[in-house]
Amino acid sequence: MFSIVLVAPEIPHNAGAAGRLALATGAVLHLVKPLGFSLEDKYVRRTGLDYWKDVDLRVWDSLEELQQAAGAEARFWYLSTKARRHVWEVEFADGDYLVFGCESKGLPEETVFGAGDQAVKIPMKPDSTRSLNLSTAVAIVLYEAVRQVGF
Repeated sequence: MFSIVLVAPEIPHNAGAAGRLALATGAVLHLVKPLGFSLEDKYVRRTGLDYWKDVDLRVWDSLEELQQAAGAEARFWYLSTKARRHVWEVEFADGDYLVFGCESKGLPEETVFGAGDQAVKIPMKPDSTRSLNLSTAVAIVLYEAVRQVGF
């Protein structure tokens, strides 16, 4: 089972869409504070529709808290347009954590650069766009991981 990690998500629709993706794939959705919305927000519930109550959701005060709870053996993949390595080069394993930054800023540079080969990006045509929508990025990476490992 994979884990989707959204660090400081700002838009309730993206969290709801990630929750739906988590449910569809058997993944866990981790939200790292601060959140730019309330989990009671009607937009989170609307995007997740009647499935939101079934999402395996965990909320953390910090990424460090989540990393400690996951343990030293846990593998974290940090998604960023600033990464050098493409997501297609990764061999995902069951239990991996897929970490995405907030919509307006992404992950902090020190997190991305400190991750080394664990920092990866989704290939995009040069000079086409700054980034993809957060929930779109989650879907691309999560389903590549599921494709490799299976359900």
